[in-house]
Amino acid sequence: MIMKFPMALVLLLLPAIAEAADITGIARVREGDQVQIGASRIRLGGIDAPSVDQLCLNNKGERWTCGVAARDELVKHADNKEWICHVRQTDRRGRQVARCEVDGEDIQQWLVKNGWALSYGRVSHDYDADEKAAREAKAGMWQGAFIAPWDWRERNKKTVILGAVKPPPNANAILLASASGAVAPSPDCTIKGNVNGAGECIYHKPTSRWYAQIKMNIDKGTRWFCSVDDAEAAGCRETRR
Repeated sequence: MIMKFPMALVLLLLPAIAEAADITGIARVREGDQVQIGASRIRLGGIDAPSVDQLCLNNKGERWTCGVAARDELVKHADNKEWICHVRQTDRRGRQVARCEVDGEDIQQWLVKNGWALSYGRVSHDYDADEKAAREAKAGMWQGAFIAPWDWRERNKKTVILGAVKPPPNANAILLASASGAVAPSPDCTIKGNVNGAGECIYHKPTSRWYAQIKMNIDKGTRWFCSVDDAEAAGCRETRR
């Protein structure tokens, strides 16, 4: 009997421990699939939304900041609403990967169904049907042409162009070149990254000494970053001057 009591006590405590893993509160939206509640950085699981530096083409073939739009639409939809995030794991960047509800609504499903994120088939197929519905409705990114968010992070000349309609002939060149256009893709993405003579990726904030001298050219390995976290996650270090 003496040995059974502590075990029974542990079993009684298990539900409380599981519930404590949930993160609740009003979220600050960082990107279409990344939010922060208090000190907890949360990555929305099962989906992949465009980073705020990502550009797409609209139904007229014009460039637009679809990553910024995804973030802003999530802000408008979830503004001042209560979030409940069920944590699944912690990723290599220290973010909590979670399934989140906003006022009882599956927020990942909302993002995918409205074309602001894709079902991340590498880890889950929960939102495949919602992606299909968005594509058929030409919602969000599906109105024109774009690169899947996971390809945007490692794009090259073989990257596939997606969209609800046939992309214009120059879509590939436009979307690839946007990585290193002379002008930042949005006011949120002003950190410059380049490769030095030793092959290191270096990032330069607008306050950096040589910032103005860094010319953005995709052939030279340059790109824009939206935050220090993004730059360091890409393997870059800050310039020493």
